[in-house]
Amino acid sequence: MSKIKEAQEILKALGLPPAQYNEMAALTFLAICNIKENDKWKDATKSNLGVTKGIMSFVNENYAKSYAPNTRETFRRQVLHQFVQAKIVDYNPN
Repeated sequence: MSKIKEAQEILKALGLPPAQYNEMAALTFLAICNIKENDKWKDATKSNLGVTKGIMSFVNENYAKSYAPNTRETFRRQVLHQFVQAKIVDYNPN
């Protein structure tokens, strides 16, 4: 199973609705956990990432998914906001 599918299964198991375990959400989760395709989940680390130079760069470099710069707001509004509400991530953690 690919890491994207595994991430989707984890997000689903956390009780998120289907819109929050789509591919973009799974890729965001992988970026935040710093998990590349060949990494093991036990090696996940907490990452403090911005959207454009952090999450989107990670996704482009490690999962060959190219998102246009104008999708930054989509990541923020449709993924990160819901992750914050579900207490999966914090905005600007200390």
